[in-house]
Amino acid sequence: MRKVPFESGQYYHIYNRGNKKESIFFGRDNYLFFLRRLQQGIQKRDITVLAYCLMPNHFHLILKESSGHSISELMLSLQTSYSKAINKRTHRVGHLFQGTFKDKCIGKTEYLVHLSRYIHLNPTLAGLVDLPEDWEFSSYRDYIRLRQGTLVEKETILSEFDDAESYRKFVMDYQDALNIQDLILEED
Repeated sequence: MRKVPFESGQYYHIYNRGNKKESIFFGRDNYLFFLRRLQQGIQKRDITVLAYCLMPNHFHLILKESSGHSISELMLSLQTSYSKAINKRTHRVGHLFQGTFKDKCIGKTEYLVHLSRYIHLNPTLAGLVDLPEDWEFSSYRDYIRLRQGTLVEKETILSEFDDAESYRKFVMDYQDALNIQDLILEED
């Protein structure tokens, strides 16, 4: 648990990676299992998922806190249950994740919007796919209306754009935008 509780009504970038930077997802079924666990966890708590991207050795989530402890409880439950299931299935022992999850409060709408782009571009920047919509384990397909999933609440971010096509253009034109890393580091 965090020393300082999460603040109700705030948005947070939640992320973690595999122990020793190793893989945490070993096949499609692992990604889907993690997403099902996430869905079950947010239904038990009043948490909103705004964006996500699951990568072979790490994940990113944008979550909205509601009660002050929900995110901590969600992530403890999610990482523990996922780790136990993966360790059992792959006959491994030890830590799957590199410690507890990390978090950053998202204080500005501009940061929220740029962070969603960064998260959705992760598979492209890592060279896993040519286009972000080609990565199945991201909320990007929901944002550009290629999938009608129920996990993410897109309207908070999409309300900053004329429509889903404008958001798609914003993501694809990232080279002309502010340096995302500078924006993220500015929030520290």
